[in-house]
Amino acid sequence: MSASTAAAEVAKCQLCGSAERTTKFQDGPVRVVTCTGCGLVYVTPRLQGQALLDVYDAGYWKSSNPKQRGYADYAREAALYLKTYRKRWALVQQWLPARGRILDLGCAAGYFLRVAQEHGHDVHGIEMSAAIAGEAVQALGADRVHIGTLEEGIAAKGHADGTFDLITLWDVVEHIPEPQPVLRRLRALLKPGGKLLLETQNVASRWANWLGPRWHHYKHDEHLYHFTPATLTRLLGDCGFHVETVGAAYAGKYVSFGFLAERAARLGSIAGLLAKPLGLLRSCNLYVNPHDEIIVVAAPK
Repeated sequence: MSASTAAAEVAKCQLCGSAERTTKFQDGPVRVVTCTGCGLVYVTPRLQGQALLDVYDAGYWKSSNPKQRGYADYAREAALYLKTYRKRWALVQQWLPARGRILDLGCAAGYFLRVAQEHGHDVHGIEMSAAIAGEAVQALGADRVHIGTLEEGIAAKGHADGTFDLITLWDVVEHIPEPQPVLRRLRALLKPGGKLLLETQNVASRWANWLGPRWHHYKHDEHLYHFTPATLTRLLGDCGFHVETVGAAYAGKYVSFGFLAERAARLGSIAGLLAKPLGLLRSCNLYVNPHDEIIVVAAPK
């Protein structure tokens, strides 16, 4: 999706400060560029301020054009998100005590937290988008979910520094205009020995390289950054973390056949036409992992 007139040019790399960059491709007024100093891939111009916040309204979670913005119907896919997080639990539980305290930043409808709660953990969530956070409040309780910013949530819920065993960001960091202060604040909230678990897309993956501009994670109004394992490791290191593991093994998702049909349409009219019959099997699903997303586990230095 092209940035609107509310977008502003990005003068320099958020990660290393360099103004030198090369253009990967241009999509209307938007350029996806690679920093020549550190390799960070980012979007310019990009939405800022209230215009960026307005992206995540009700139309984001039930989008008429999910190829360019948001989700076709996020809440309707609840069973698949829960199924995905139950599969990922095999990884998550390796980094938790038997009864841990968990914070999920950008918790959306709270699906991950519901799974964690099923396993007996003390769960808390923060979500900026009121359009979806109500689902999390309904499922988990208003005492466990804050609708607003990280700092507002810390203050409102009384989250003290050094009190969380695990903090998670599922498909969140690429949306944050200035990730460094957020990650440093999260670091302070972790207990000694606590872990940060972060998932994002990998722009250096074979799938991303093969698809080029057709890669389905190029959604310019919402995905401001496209990380690689190297740039993500640098970002976390700058924020006081040591990366312990990086991998794609658990980064897949259960998706409906309707979702596959929608994503195939991004590859071109022929692919979309060939995949259209999948939409008739919308209730069916399967696990898909093209290894173009990564999960990073990091600990405070």
